[in-house]
Amino acid sequence: MKDAAKLSAYFAAVVLVGAILAPLLFWSAQLLAAHGVLTFLTHYNFESFFHRALLITALVLLWPLVRSLHLRSFRDLQLEKNPHGLRDVVAGLLLSGLPLSSAGIVLILAKIFLLKTAIPWSSVGAITAAAAVVPLIEETFFRGLILGILSRDLRVPVATFLSSFLFAIVHFLKAPNRTSELVTWYSGFKSIAHSFGQFADPIMVLAAFATLFLLGWILADARLRTRSLWLSIGLHSGWIFVSGIVVKMTKRPEILPWLGRNLLVGLVPLGLALISWILMFVWLRYENRKHA
Repeated sequence: MKDAAKLSAYFAAVVLVGAILAPLLFWSAQLLAAHGVLTFLTHYNFESFFHRALLITALVLLWPLVRSLHLRSFRDLQLEKNPHGLRDVVAGLLLSGLPLSSAGIVLILAKIFLLKTAIPWSSVGAITAAAAVVPLIEETFFRGLILGILSRDLRVPVATFLSSFLFAIVHFLKAPNRTSELVTWYSGFKSIAHSFGQFADPIMVLAAFATLFLLGWILADARLRTRSLWLSIGLHSGWIFVSGIVVKMTKRPEILPWLGRNLLVGLVPLGLALISWILMFVWLRYENRKHA
């Protein structure tokens, strides 16, 4: 079986096993709470357990996948040791964060985003932690493992397209809260169906899915150009941190297709991502000439 086929089997298994595991996790939590153990779990709806079930399944099945692909080192995924890792992370933070910050300031001055009267400064720590941890996990998985595996079988543009599509669809497919009030054995499969319901709105697909897809492509391009994950980690961190801060500090009086609830959804964020991509290309050319 080729690498791409093994990867497809992995994702299919994650969805299938995760959907079966989700009700078990939910019922276990309810049982524990009924006996006075971890009572806070009752505040989480079934969809939260469904997403955790998918994550647990993905982690458990990851080792068999790696073994079946005979991956022994990062070089098997076309990754090299990067002596300029810290420089690339900082550059990525600036290349993604500065355009987003500038746009946020303009939108606030234009009163498209309105500053909240009480800014929740306590949330800054959580946003910072997410900006530090999430990119490490997602870049290792999507750009390190997934893109590396696909590149072994497929041409680079095709591998980049598929990895970017997976990145977008994983973030885009999220079932609405409380779609499974009565939890049964097949509630996980209902959650999958509800997730695909978002594609019925073409404007939402254009505004959200297209932006996520482009972000995934830019991150893949950063990884391929540097043969390292550090630049893509920096870019990813900058987008999460700045967009998170803007969301916590502001509110939207109106949601429009060209600009959603935050700076990562809509046609404006699409343009900002392209600006970051151009800046990244210019910076990499400068660095390459400097070290030539």
